[in-house]
Amino acid sequence: MSMGYVILKCWIFVKNIIYKSSKIHLVFKFSFIIFILHKLKNKGNMNLDSIKSKLQSLQPKPKTTYEKIDYTKIYFKPQPGKYQIRIVPSKFDKNNPFREIYFHYGFAKFPILALTNWNEQDPIVEIVQQLRKTKDPENWNLAKKLNPKMRVFAPVVVRGKESEGVRLWEFGVEVYKELMKWTEDEDFGGDFTDVANGRDFTIEVEKANVGGRDVNKVTSIRIKPKTSQLSDDTALVEKLLEEQPDILSINKKFKYDDLKDIVQKWLTPEEDSNEPVISTTGDEDESEDLPAESSKPSVTNKFDALFKS
Repeated sequence: MSMGYVILKCWIFVKNIIYKSSKIHLVFKFSFIIFILHKLKNKGNMNLDSIKSKLQSLQPKPKTTYEKIDYTKIYFKPQPGKYQIRIVPSKFDKNNPFREIYFHYGFAKFPILALTNWNEQDPIVEIVQQLRKTKDPENWNLAKKLNPKMRVFAPVVVRGKESEGVRLWEFGVEVYKELMKWTEDEDFGGDFTDVANGRDFTIEVEKANVGGRDVNKVTSIRIKPKTSQLSDDTALVEKLLEEQPDILSINKKFKYDDLKDIVQKWLTPEEDSNEPVISTTGDEDESEDLPAESSKPSVTNKFDALFKS
């Protein structure tokens, strides 16, 4: 016997006692019956709105889309050949066109900006400092590998492609020294970035094998003996001086705790993991790509203690 039937029988019994001779008894009777039927009709039915809401919550969330960056408009990465370029005054430091930027290699697919570039504490640098306080040769060797590596960036314009704007030329210590020596040259000394009386450079690039990899290596850097303008177009000169990419804004800046998590995972790899990682030697000064791959060094518990200290 259904609950609806019991309720209906009870109501009829009460109705016969109270409303038997009432004129409104029919109206009340039918209204109550309609109410009961409505209840019975909805009893056990699915709540479609609730189900729809649940279904929507189970749907995979749309992937976040990012605007694709055309890095050819940001970096000057010369292929084998000869180029005439002009190093222009830096928007970020009027006194020095070269920016020394430090990266961590080997902890992720791509290099990671060291927080020291912003004069902030960096957990990896802290590990290096702790390792160097010990007398263990292995610790000193690991500290050398973990120490952030310097790359130098200069804003340049490629002659014949001035309309493409300023791009960043990245290079290592050897090219850096070669460029710096021209500032002290007796015949060509001076500010080669000067907008009105600066000098262009001619560079030659060839394929070379560095650390077992084929890379594009700068093999020759010559300064032009004759001075020249950056451009005779005043508007273009202003644009070249003001519209320059910022290397510290292009790359992601990790927070201290995020970087700490990254290095902790690196220091305590899963057992039997033979996944190769990028070397942290940083000896390939002229490589435009990441350093060569090598096996991850074994790390003992003492490095955990150093990290936590």
